[in-house]
Formats: sequence, structure tokens, C-alpha cells
Amino acid sequence: MDLESGSHRGNLGNPKAYRATLSLALQSFGIVYGDLTISPIYVFTTTFSGRLQVHEDDDDIILGVLSLIFWTLTLIPLCKYIVFVLGADDNGEGGTFALYSLLCRNSKLGLLNTPHAIHEQLSTYTSCSSSKETRTSLMLKEFFERHCSSRIVLLVVVLLGTSMVIGDGVLTPAMSVLSAVSGVQVKLPHLHESYMVFTACLILVGLFALQHFGTHRVGFLFAPVSILWLLCISVLGIYNTMRWNPKIVYALSPYYVYKFFKKAGKDGWRSLGSIVLCVTGGEAMFADLGHFSRFSIRIAFTAFVYPALVLAYMGEAAYLSKNKTDLQRSFFRAIPEHFFWPIFIIATLATIVGSQAIISATFSLISQCRAMRCFPRVKIVHTSSQVHGQIYIPEVNWILMILCLAVVIGFRDTHMIGNAYGLAVITVMFVTTCLMFLIIVTIWKRSLLAALLFVSVFGSLEFLYFSASLAKVPKGGWLPLIFSLVVLSIMSVWHYGTSRKEVYEAQNKVCIDRLLSMGPSLGIVRIPGIGLIFSNVVSGVPPMFAHFVTNFPAFHQILIFISLQSLTVPKVPVSERFLIGRIGPPEYRLFRCIVRYGYKDARRDSYDFENQIIMKVGEFLQQESEGGGALGNFSLIGTPSRPVAEAVGHLPLKNVGGAGRPKKVRFKDLGVKEEVKDLAEAKEAGVAYMMGNPCIIARESSSLWKKIAIDIVYGFLRRNCRGPAVALGIPYASLIEVGMVYPV
Repeated sequence: MDLESGSHRGNLGNPKAYRATLSLALQSFGIVYGDLTISPIYVFTTTFSGRLQVHEDDDDIILGVLSLIFWTLTLIPLCKYIVFVLGADDNGEGGTFALYSLLCRNSKLGLLNTPHAIHEQLSTYTSCSSSKETRTSLMLKEFFERHCSSRIVLLVVVLLGTSMVIGDGVLTPAMSVLSAVSGVQVKLPHLHESYMVFTACLILVGLFALQHFGTHRVGFLFAPVSILWLLCISVLGIYNTMRWNPKIVYALSPYYVYKFFKKAGKDGWRSLGSIVLCVTGGEAMFADLGHFSRFSIRIAFTAFVYPALVLAYMGEAAYLSKNKTDLQRSFFRAIPEHFFWPIFIIATLATIVGSQAIISATFSLISQCRAMRCFPRVKIVHTSSQVHGQIYIPEVNWILMILCLAVVIGFRDTHMIGNAYGLAVITVMFVTTCLMFLIIVTIWKRSLLAALLFVSVFGSLEFLYFSASLAKVPKGGWLPLIFSLVVLSIMSVWHYGTSRKEVYEAQNKVCIDRLLSMGPSLGIVRIPGIGLIFSNVVSGVPPMFAHFVTNFPAFHQILIFISLQSLTVPKVPVSERFLIGRIGPPEYRLFRCIVRYGYKDARRDSYDFENQIIMKVGEFLQQESEGGGALGNFSLIGTPSRPVAEAVGHLPLKNVGGAGRPKKVRFKDLGVKEEVKDLAEAKEAGVAYMMGNPCIIARESSSLWKKIAIDIVYGFLRRNCRGPAVALGIPYASLIEVGMVYPV
């Protein structure tokens, strides 16, 4: 996976690096370009399904549509993404959240900034910008720092783009599979559409039912199918161009765009909402960057995907120029008689590959949102132990399947679905362009003129497509708007409620000295064992623990306060993941452990996590005695040394109330401190896990909107999402949940 993360980019002179890059380029065909390459099936058909008319003796409209498709493919995927956007990666990761992470980490423009200054010393937490600030970047940063509302708007824009990508997870399978299956009407024109809808639904149910096996089990078929599909449409494009109208190549001139709008007028502008479907999946080149390398994606697109798509659209346009009565299902009608069924089967397989790619991307994106506290807790299953990015989310999978089936059955028409699809696609691209403006000014430190030039070229083109897509809202474009509004509301309310809960805990944390000073009056006793206290507090004592001790004055011989922190970096090295510190004097036996994750890090549910925590504390004690590894008030703990591992790590992790006779720990002359011995003995006695189960309510003085958001929406989401104990894999037999009311 080091090759897949792009770590070989600087060593391209090595033959092995070239082979690795070419291997990644081949793999990218089945993952990155699955959606983009199936667009020729439905672009022309959807474009001519509206008011746009083609006269028998006039080819300017067809030539104009082809010219628009060619220049859209050239300007947006080739120039914008391949040349510019791929250079804005976040330590090898791409996508909307990667751009926002860069802005949060390096420019402090976002609301998800690093919560503790100590995290900025991470090796991956390095600023990618130059030290010299421009006047424009200083003014922009000052504006965002002064106006909190601007940071809120920026987060909402990012979440809007994210919700539109999730919407693609519904529309792409419905649009692509139904378009491919509908091609059978070319050979069976009297077949009722209900049979095609039923067949499409069966394929979709099978596709979503196979998700729990993981894409790695069938992934080896993806790239060959996509490559075979690209070869088919390339050869088909060349054949149709040579047979029907070789002069179609003249349409590559932008002059035909001018003639198109001059002749089509307002109907031509409306058709842009369908023509934009030629770049569906273009965002995946940047979103899936983390699994490949920048160079491999550029090679695959420029050398193979882009020429194949241009040839496919040219061939279909050449066929239409001589067969204007076949505007409906023109792609399948342009296939020669003897090759129809093989190409039809390959097209159906290609749509499944394209659908699988966007489903996997949806899972990955929701996992990132969940890590950054912008999505309710869901179960994430890692389907491959070798490939990090292959995950499966059961709840999301079945919701997507139900919504896909509802779209196919409800619309029953690719034209209506295409209207909705185009709006979702162009919205995501427009959000990326807006974020790139901030990246160019504040991260790359380029001039305002360069940023404005980028936005004026690409933003104006995308806004033109966006305006045309908005005009189709009454004809199906309302679907992504409603869906994105629902997802956006869920993510916004969840982020708001979670942030309010964390603010309450930070403001109501208790000083450990105050808690211990109440010991004699409360009659606090220390019982054998280890208590692991999970909270978001990184200093002091969380209010739920103080609430517990006040009502039940007893806690374990050794306490470890654990705080899981999600940082605005893609990945945190394992050697830098744990920060261990001591609370109070040594006789208190109180410790704090901060566990740091990036938004792309895998958080596998494992009972070994607590065992690892205890080993890290043992290593901290040894480092403390040696006077090394200090990092502020914490110590950075890497791999435990052999003495500590033998003293602590090789003991079975016992739970409170568990059966079985405790095993006696015997220490040899290993130079281990007395505290490590106490730690091992406490571990023998048992481990208990404590976390809060607060009831979040709005204060009486809160506004009506806040009460609705916190009491109704956030409360509903909390009650119906996965519990934090389930997400961490904590056994219920050893779990202590402390209920408490948080008025926020």
C-alpha cells in the first residue's frame, strides 16, 4: 500500500517505480473510471429527450452537441482535475474533505481545526505552504478569523458537496443499470418497460447484496471489464466515424459551439443539463487519489480514457448525423448487427462496475464524515486485511438499495433520472472549484489574479451547466435537492450537537485535586483492577466520572482516562498515535492516554485495543524512570520494549466479573519499576470500561430552532445510531455507562 499511497512519486527513474505506476494505472480503470466511461450510453439520448430538435437536413445541432461534449471533457476532467486539482492532495489523499482538511490545518479557515496544540507536532501535521504570506492570503485569513459565520458557511458548503456525492450513490446505479438494460428494446421493441424495470431492480438487489463480501473478492474483474469496455467503445467509435461521417472531426472546433447556441437558442442552454452527464465520475479522479498515485491517474486518463471517450462520442455523433430518426437509444442502435449482444453484455457489466465504484466511494466518504464527527455512528466493516480502503457499512448499504429501487420504480425513465443526476454531478464540481480558490490563495500562496483566473475559467463553465440543471428541477432535478437537504441536515445537526456536547464537557470538567480532596468526606475507596474511562476531555476529569464518584464513591486501583481524537490529517503513524501522561503524583495511579486518528485511519473493533493501552502505560512508566520521551505533559509512546511487553502485554485481558482463576505474575530481574508490577497485578484483577451516556437537551432559554435541532433531531439520531460502546467493540459484561443530563 506504500505504492498505492504515492510514496514512490519522487523515484520515477527506477524501473520498479515505473512498473508500479503502470500497475496502479491499470487498477484505476476498474475503480476510478468506472462511472466516467459508461456515460456514452446515455448522454446523447438524454440530451435529445427534451425540446432540442434536429432537422433532417441540418447537422449543426449534432455537431454542436459533440463540440460541447469534447470541450467539456477537455476543460473539466483533463485541464481542471488532471492538471490542477490533483496537485491539491492532502498527504496523498483527495476529495472534498481533503481540501477542507488542508484549509483547517494550514489556514485555520475551518471549524474542524486541531483541538490541542500538541497535535501540531505530528510528522504528518506539516504545513504544505510556503512561509511567505501574501497580502491576499493574510486578508482572507483575517476575514475568516474575524467572522465565525464565514467558517460556518464554508463547512455547510463542504457538507453540501459531500451530500451530493452521497446522492450520486443513489442516482449512479439507478441511471447506469437502467440505461444499459433499456438497450434491449433495440432488438425487442415491443417489450414492455415493466420487464426492464424489473430486470434493473434484480441487478441492483444482487449488486447491493454482494457488498458484504467486499470488493476485493470480485475486484480482479473490474479493471479487465473496464478496459474491455473502453476498447469496445473506441473501436465502435472509429468504425462509425469512418462508415457514416468522417467529417464529424470538424466538430472538435469550438466554432460549432457558437453555431449550436446561435441556432438552438434557449433550448440549447436547457440541453446543457444533460450534456454535463459526459463528465459524471470526473470527481472520482481526485476523490480516489488515496488508493493510487497522482502520476498513475494522469497516465490512465490522458493515454487511454480520454481518447477512448472522444472516439466513442465522435462515432455516435457520426451515426446520428446520418440516422436522425434514431435519437432515442442511439448508442445501442449504432452497434453493428453481429456485435450487438456481446457489446450489450459488456455494457451491462460496465454499468455494474461503475455502480460498484460509486457505492464504495460513498462508504469511504461516510467513514470520513463519521471520523470528523459529521455523521452519526454507523457500523464499519473492513472487508480486506490488505487493502485499507475497502469497507462495508451495512446500514448505509441497505438504505442506498432501497432508495435506488425507489428511484428506478418511481421514475421508470432514464430521462427523468438524468435530470436529477446532472444537478448532483455539477454541484460537487462547483464546490471543488470554490474550495480550490481558497487553496490557491491561502495554501499555495499564489496571487489573487491566478485564483480568479482559475475560477473564471472553470467556475463560469460549471455555473453555466449548474444554471441549466436548476432549470430541470421540476422535471426530476428536485430529487438530489431534497436528498442532499436531508443528508445535509443530518450531518449539520449531528456535528452541531456533538460539538455542543464536547463544549459542555470541557466547560464542566473537574480538577483532579478537587475530586481527590473530597475523598475523605465521600469515603472514596480504591478497588482492585484497572478502570478505563472514555471521554472527549483531554485535561481534567470528565463530568460524568465526577458524577459517578459523587453517587458511588469508589473507583479502581489504577485509572486510565482515554480520549479518542480525530485530527484533520489523513493518517497518523502508529508510532505517534499514543500520548501518555500522568495525572497527579505517582501514588494516585492516575494516567491519561490520548489516542490520535486521522480521518482515513481504520478503527478496527478489537478487544486488543485496551490491552495495547495498558502496554503503552507500562512503557510510559519505564520511559519516565529513564527520563526520556517527554512531549510537553505527555510522552510519545511507540512500540513497547521487551521487558514491559513480557511483564504486561503477555497477560490475558480479564474483565470484571469474568470467570477463570487469576494467573500469578512473576517478574524476573528485568529492571521494571514497582509501578509496572502494580499495573500487571491490577490487570490480573480485571479491567472495567466506563463511558458516559448523556442526555443532551437544550437549555430553557434556547431558541425554538435550537430546541428542535437538539431535543428532536439530534435526540432521534442518538437514539437510533450505533452506541459508542458498540463502535469501540467494548463487551457489555464489563461496561459501566453513566447517565447524565447535559443542558447545552
